[in-house]
Amino acid sequence: MDLLQGLPPERLEAIGRQCAWRNHDAGAQLVARDADDRDLHLIVSGAVRVTSYSVAGREISFRDLHAGTCYGELSAIDGRPRSADVIALVPSLIASLPRADFLELLRQEWVVNERVLQRLSDLVRRLTDRVVEVSTLTVQRRLCGELLRLAGAAGATGADGNQARIDPAPRHAEMASQVSTYREQVTRELSALVKAGVLAKDGRALLVLDLARLQVLANG
Repeated sequence: MDLLQGLPPERLEAIGRQCAWRNHDAGAQLVARDADDRDLHLIVSGAVRVTSYSVAGREISFRDLHAGTCYGELSAIDGRPRSADVIALVPSLIASLPRADFLELLRQEWVVNERVLQRLSDLVRRLTDRVVEVSTLTVQRRLCGELLRLAGAAGATGADGNQARIDPAPRHAEMASQVSTYREQVTRELSALVKAGVLAKDGRALLVLDLARLQVLANG
């Protein structure tokens, strides 16, 4: 766990005994917005998505978290209800540390305290960037930026390194939640990029044929 790295084995064993350990299936709701749960949740294995829903039911995704990280630190610190939903993306093992034990850990271990402060600073920066993007960028630019992120994770291909293969291609609804728009808008924009020769479909995969052009579109 990145938050606990470097603590002596006996300290880690004590923390492990304080946790409640639970296995969850893919798609299970781990945390509900406005719930009274105040634990800090450590992702021992698997992956989760922090998300929320508008009044109309539109999903807005904030971030995906993987094994070795944690979620729920806001409510564990301030004692207020949960600010978002958390869904298991794959089968996951979660160790839940009670709020009182988490706060005591922060008081006793400065290195853990410092890491939590760094996580909160990173969260503020990410959400600030998200607000600016949604407020100032068109759907096309936000979508192109998300495609560049996925292409970067997949790795560039081609003789000139100007292509990428995103496999499997993300669902349109999933991409819509990542860029704060509607599925229909994502479908229209992707179709336009295919017609422009920037993207192509290949079975379950999405091919980026021109990364440089995609970067130009993302930059407006």
